[in-house]
Amino acid sequence: MAEFVMVAGLLLFVAMGVFQLGLALYVRNSLISAASEGARVAARADSSPDAGVDRTIQLITTGLSASFARDVTAVERTSGGIRVVEVVVRAPLPVIGPVGPSGWLAVSGRAFSERQIGTGDS
Repeated sequence: MAEFVMVAGLLLFVAMGVFQLGLALYVRNSLISAASEGARVAARADSSPDAGVDRTIQLITTGLSASFARDVTAVERTSGGIRVVEVVVRAPLPVIGPVGPSGWLAVSGRAFSERQIGTGDS
């Protein structure tokens, strides 16, 4: 009977670890998707980085929880002579129970800006 309890405890611990990993990957993928969509919104010619932040927050709040949408930023920068919009989301790692990783998860989404300046084409 003691062996059964030890094996059952070990099996439960492994199962919770796998569930924890699955949850973390789900949250990470959802945040990347929201950041990418926010970057696409911000990259439109008639939009702004703030609109991208608002859209990202809306998607995260709807799909996950508002606690994951507390630190969302967007910036428009030039990379290799091309203007891109980058939306960055920093969110806490989801932890179930007292055991699990702690810290923050940082993901980003980028989109080609429709507001290109000085491309050299005439």
